[in-house]
Amino acid sequence: MIKIIMNIQIQNLYHKAQKDQRLIIGLMSGTSMDGLDIALCVVKGSGAETDIKILEFKTGEYSDDFRAKIKAIFSKKQVDLELVCLMNEHIANTHACLINQALKEWGYKNDQIDFIASHGQTIFHAPKSLHQLVDYPNGTLQIGDGDHIAVKTGIITLSDFRQKHLAAGGEGAPLAVYGDYLIFSKWGEDRVMLNIGGIANFTYLPGNLNASEIFSTDVGPGNTLMDQIMQHHYNQFYDNNGAVAKSGKLNEALLKELLKCDFFELDFPKTTGPELFNLDYLQAAQKQSSTLDLATEEVMTTLCHFSAETISNAVKRCFGNEPNAQIFMSGGGMHNPLLVELLREKLPHCNFFTTDDLNINPDAKEAVLFAVLANETICGKPINFGDRKGVPSICMGKISLPE
Repeated sequence: MIKIIMNIQIQNLYHKAQKDQRLIIGLMSGTSMDGLDIALCVVKGSGAETDIKILEFKTGEYSDDFRAKIKAIFSKKQVDLELVCLMNEHIANTHACLINQALKEWGYKNDQIDFIASHGQTIFHAPKSLHQLVDYPNGTLQIGDGDHIAVKTGIITLSDFRQKHLAAGGEGAPLAVYGDYLIFSKWGEDRVMLNIGGIANFTYLPGNLNASEIFSTDVGPGNTLMDQIMQHHYNQFYDNNGAVAKSGKLNEALLKELLKCDFFELDFPKTTGPELFNLDYLQAAQKQSSTLDLATEEVMTTLCHFSAETISNAVKRCFGNEPNAQIFMSGGGMHNPLLVELLREKLPHCNFFTTDDLNINPDAKEAVLFAVLANETICGKPINFGDRKGVPSICMGKISLPE
């Protein structure tokens, strides 16, 4: 008989994968950079049998200094390469510290946690549709090294999920389709899982549960342009309760110009980011529409209409001009009353909910989705989404061992 010698860390990984249920921390740090979403989840089963419950959730706050350091390398074609190198480690160390603090606050010991699923911090997203460089593939970069998180917390960490998606022919985003299908699909009910983050995206979940019909796509700006205006002109991270946008009036000429973008004509699924929808994009649209002198609140109102228009147009593109869909919202944009009001007006036959109605905190949803992705990589198997562009049937995430 041949005795198999296994590294103790691999044995530990194997043991955790065999458990009836696993404690997994999902992490998400988005383009708003308001903090690190930390969701402690208990996960049972895998695949179609996945059962997940949020035990604890918080957003670990970033300091102004840390946020400024991220912004120095975020979504720019030219940055200081030394800073990128250093921030890969600095972000990971900061995230590990926030995790350790959260666990202490919640009364858990680190060795009680089975896995961490870390999305990392996106600093540049470059699908071919955006960079248009013939000799180069789709690209994306999330930093915040998984090894540093694993060592600093003592917990097995899965990270860098988007690279496998790229390797298998996808654009690296959006990844929501995988977790949305496992958590939120319901027989007999067509659902749209709408996440309004910096970029708005949605997943279509058919009531027949046929994975080959499911897709997830970015549709355009959610909060990113409004957030950038608030940070630039008001020194605030976002428009709280849509107060600034509600104080202005829509400028039709600017809205018309904002909607003139090739991205909106691309087929689904597709992906984009603040690399395209940024203040330069806005300024170009203002110049073309002769609205450079427009009051800031009028710009904010128009940007809110812009987001609502692109989201509603995408829903109509999928379901016809009078769609009748069950739309479940998540992400920061769902807290903007004007944006939600505009969506209801533009999609009058749709029913709007939040993922709270499905027992998942909408602010925690993105972090929870990465916990699900990690669970599938550890003890599941690739879901067959059919042979379709942009939806590769894969498991994702690199595994970092703490010792």
